[in-house]
Amino acid sequence: MEGALVAIAVLAAATVFGVVRRRRDGVLRRERAAGARGVNGADERLSAADLGGGELGERATLVQFSSAFCAPCRATRRVLGEVAELVDGVSHVEIDAERHLDLVRRLNVIRTPTVLVLDGAGRVVRRAAGQPRKADVIAALGEAIGQ
Repeated sequence: MEGALVAIAVLAAATVFGVVRRRRDGVLRRERAAGARGVNGADERLSAADLGGGELGERATLVQFSSAFCAPCRATRRVLGEVAELVDGVSHVEIDAERHLDLVRRLNVIRTPTVLVLDGAGRVVRRAAGQPRKADVIAALGEAIGQ
């Protein structure tokens, strides 16, 4: 009887975890009012040098952290590339998380894909862990550009 109760408890916990993760996956969350705070607690701004030479967009930048065996990263790359082409002054930069561990740690990137939306000054205004929807990315860009 105890084994059955443990199995039911484990199934219930796994179900709750799955539902919560599904609801949070890919949602572009607003960063703190002053921008993202790095590990050292300072406002986080990214430069072209931080992005491995990738150019910041004039109005906004979509930064994607990816890894080699990440299936959702390919779909995210396509979505962000399409959005960057649609909106003038927006660029898309993809960063290999495995090769830029210092930046991953500094920005507290826990999984791939992670998407950061930067305003024109390079300040992180939105963040998503997981594959975001195209409409959500466009809405987040509207906020980043409108600041």
